Amino acid sequence: MLEHVPAWLGGLLRDRRAGHEKIVAADLDIRVGSATMELSSPAFPSGGRLPVRFTADGEGVSPPLVWVGVPDDAVSLALIVEDPDAPTPSPLVHALIWDIPVHERRIAEGAIVADGAGGPDGDVGRNSSLREGWLPPDPPNGHGEHDYIFQLFALRNRPGLDASPGRGAFVQAIAGEVLATGILIGTYSRGQDAEVGVSLAHANDDGLAPA
Repeated sequence: MLEHVPAWLGGLLRDRRAGHEKIVAADLDIRVGSATMELSSPAFPSGGRLPVRFTADGEGVSPPLVWVGVPDDAVSLALIVEDPDAPTPSPLVHALIWDIPVHERRIAEGAIVADGAGGPDGDVGRNSSLREGWLPPDPPNGHGEHDYIFQLFALRNRPGLDASPGRGAFVQAIAGEVLATGILIGTYSRGQDAEVGVSLAHANDDGLAPA
């Protein structure tokens, strides 16, 4: 969405950012509480730079994710990925998945794609391009580093949502339903070399290596 912004304009917008306080997990109406899950990726360390393959500068596929610590009384899981550093009024949504079965413990690389009416592994909602699937990070040239915040929610109920919800409907549906939260942050900016913590070529045999 923003890859064609010239560097001079990106520099002018460097201090204009949506704000981390506007991400879903920071919404007071969500009432996330103190219970946590451990959300991670074999492709990059927490707080580390996203490999190019997951961005608009590469193949643009979604990264693999794994998690532990789902509460026993959780009924479903939901995930949203936001960029609070975008020069927009609200964070950009890069992915939204709901109704993930509680027995699931991973999302494979490239799995966040348009699915229409959904399936047994969760339903994919609309990102900020108003399309289902993964919106590859594409921060403006010269705008500096952006955080891409992966937020996993364990819910006490299955949210009642249409087949392809957007952020507003998602937030309304999970408000007051969150039992535990997992947070993972990946970073990206243009004009810097990627430094990944774990090579995908050496991912383990748990189905997390690229297909």
